[in-house]
Amino acid sequence: MADLSKITCLDDLQRIARRKVPKMFYDYADSGAWTESTYRANQEDFQKIKFRQRVAVNIENRNLRSKMLEQDVAMPVALAPTGSTGMQHPDGEILAARAAEKFGVPFCLSTMSICSIEDIAAHTSAPFWFQQYIMRDRDFNERLIDRAKAANCSALVVTLDLQVLGQRHKDIKNGLSAPPKPTIPNLLNLALKPEWVWKMSRTQRRTFGNIVGHAKGVDDLSSLSSWTAEQFDPSLNWNDIEWIKKRWGGKLVLKGILDPEDARLAKETGADAIVVSNHGGRQLDGAPSAISMLPSIVQAIGTDGPEIWLDSGIRSGQDVLRAIALGAKGTMIGRAFLYALGAYGEQGVSRVLEIIRNELDITMGFCGQTDINAINTDILLPGQHF
Repeated sequence: MADLSKITCLDDLQRIARRKVPKMFYDYADSGAWTESTYRANQEDFQKIKFRQRVAVNIENRNLRSKMLEQDVAMPVALAPTGSTGMQHPDGEILAARAAEKFGVPFCLSTMSICSIEDIAAHTSAPFWFQQYIMRDRDFNERLIDRAKAANCSALVVTLDLQVLGQRHKDIKNGLSAPPKPTIPNLLNLALKPEWVWKMSRTQRRTFGNIVGHAKGVDDLSSLSSWTAEQFDPSLNWNDIEWIKKRWGGKLVLKGILDPEDARLAKETGADAIVVSNHGGRQLDGAPSAISMLPSIVQAIGTDGPEIWLDSGIRSGQDVLRAIALGAKGTMIGRAFLYALGAYGEQGVSRVLEIIRNELDITMGFCGQTDINAINTDILLPGQHF
C-alpha cells in the first residue's frame, strides 16, 4: 500500500495519472468536445460561487450522511458512469466499485465499460447502478436491462445526450479506436508506461465486457468498432422512455438534462431522479455549464418532482457543497475518480473520496452548518450565484 497522506487534492492525483496512464487513454478521460469551452466552463463557473463564512456557531457533530434514491450514502456523491474505465487502470471498474462500496457511496457502471455487469456483481456485495445507452438494436437493449436486473442493480441510469457522438480532437489525433491503432507514437508512449503495461498483461479484461459476446455479430474488438458506430440511436425520444421504464420496473434515472423544458418533460415520464449534466463538456461544445443551469432546472421541477442530481465539473468537496446549496439532492463525479484510479487504483479512488469528504465537511463547518440535509442558498453570498 502506498502512503497517500501527502496526496492532498485532486490536482495531485491528476498529475500522477498523467504520468502513469498511456496518453491516448488519459486524453480520452481528460478531453472535451471541439474547443473544450464547455469543459472549461464546468469548472470555472463553480469558482464564481462564493461562500458566506460564519463564526462563533456551534459546529460540533457535523453530519454528511444523506440519501440518494432512498439509499443511505456516506455523503451525497456517487461515482458516475464512465466509458473505458478499465483502460485507466486494469480492472478499473471493479476497483472503483469496491472503493465506493467500502466508503458507502453508490457506483454506476457504464454500458461502455471494460468490466462487465457480471464482473461487478461478482466482486461486490452492495447493489450498484447501471447506466444504459439506447442502441438501435432494441433486442440488445432489452437483454442488457435483463442482465442488470439479474445482477441486482438497484437503479437504471439512461443517458439521453449521446444520440450522436461529440468530436474530441485529442481522440482523433491519438488514433483512439477499438482496438487502439498501433502507431509509432502510441507504441513509444506505451514503452514509457511499464507499470500500466505489466498490470494490463495480467488481466483478461481488455475489451468492452457488456458488448463483446453479447451483441449480435460482435465477437471481438475488430467487429466492435463498426457495431458501435452504427448503434447510437439518433431517433431516441421521450416515447422510448416508457418501454424502458416498463421493461426495467425499478428506479429510473435520466441523465443529460440541461434545459428547464427538458426537465419538465423528464418529470412527466415519472423518473425517480434526473442528472443535470452536459456529459462533462464532451458532447455539445458551447453549451452552458451544468452548475449554471441547476437553479432554473430546480425551479422547473418544483418540490414534487424527481430527485435532482448534478455532474460535470465537480473537482472538490466545495463543489459538491455548492451544488447542494443550489438545490441538488446529490452529485456524481467522473474525471475526479478516473484520475485517482489511474494514479493508484482502488487505493486512489478511496483517497479521492476521503479528500472530497474532508473538503465538504470543513467547508460546511466554516459556513456555520452541521447537517448536509439542511444546506440551502443561505450559505452562499447573495448575488454571486446563478
